Amino acid sequence: MSKTSILVTGGAGYIGSHVVKLLGERDENIVVLDDLSTGFEQSILHGKFIHGNTGDKELVSSILKKYNVESVLHFAAHTIVPESVENPLKYYQNNTCCTRNLLECCSEAGIKHFIFSSTAAVYGALETGFASEETPKAPINPYGSSKLMSEQMIRDLSFATKLKHVILRYFNVAGSDPDGLIGQSTKNATLLIKVAAEVATGKREKLLVFGTDYPTPDGTGIRDYIHVSDLAAAHINALDYLRNDGASTILNCGYGHGFSVREVINAINEENGSPITVEEMPRRAGDPPELISVADKIRETIGWQPQYNDLNLIVKTSLAWEKRLSAR
Repeated sequence: MSKTSILVTGGAGYIGSHVVKLLGERDENIVVLDDLSTGFEQSILHGKFIHGNTGDKELVSSILKKYNVESVLHFAAHTIVPESVENPLKYYQNNTCCTRNLLECCSEAGIKHFIFSSTAAVYGALETGFASEETPKAPINPYGSSKLMSEQMIRDLSFATKLKHVILRYFNVAGSDPDGLIGQSTKNATLLIKVAAEVATGKREKLLVFGTDYPTPDGTGIRDYIHVSDLAAAHINALDYLRNDGASTILNCGYGHGFSVREVINAINEENGSPITVEEMPRRAGDPPELISVADKIRETIGWQPQYNDLNLIVKTSLAWEKRLSAR
């Protein structure tokens, strides 16, 4: 039998490419499946790239068999909250139906380990603003609902088969590879720090701030921002955990503290050396006022130790990547 491989779906995307980088640095056998709808082939630094979609059962099944896949890391998804509100069926098709297809292929192939890219959006609006893994799930947008449905399918399949899983619920991912090799290149991005960095480097005229009347200290939304390289490292820890016969589990991925939109803007201005243009707008549908992780479990369960827990560092790597893209 040939050496086992890892299938990374969505590995050409923002988060997936950072995970592929770390896997490659460990000399893992990697196969990346991506339809390049939002990802970029040049972001894949290691492994074998296959252009395709997780909804293609024949293709997925052939990959799992041909490359002797043992572990699947599933990132492929649409992730824009406002778009999910406007076009919910797009999100249920891509995020939920395609995940079901992938899981069926994994079940038939006897895949041992499944790591799923989920989201804090499954929690919805919280009374306290803090979410632990046990917090009731009540998503307020189709994006969160589509991910929660996928979580349930994964849990049910693991109960019925020998598949072991780790579900990672991301809070607000930001920043770029500190080595400067890859970064967030998403076109028409909506994530705050990415957009602010684009404004700072002249790619956009202004930053729109959606909601200044939230019940928070400065009226703007508060989020738990996690550096993408720390998040990528969590996937490596999760893979090692499953390989060491760890039990299936769900883990929050965040730092356990938050920053407001205004605090992020101040950090951008400080790092940029001059203020960016900001325009205040009404609240967007589907945005909770405050969302912060209770993230003790991930440290205790898989030994995750974040290295980039610093807002200014996150902003610095984001700006550095935008400048690199401009130079291209």
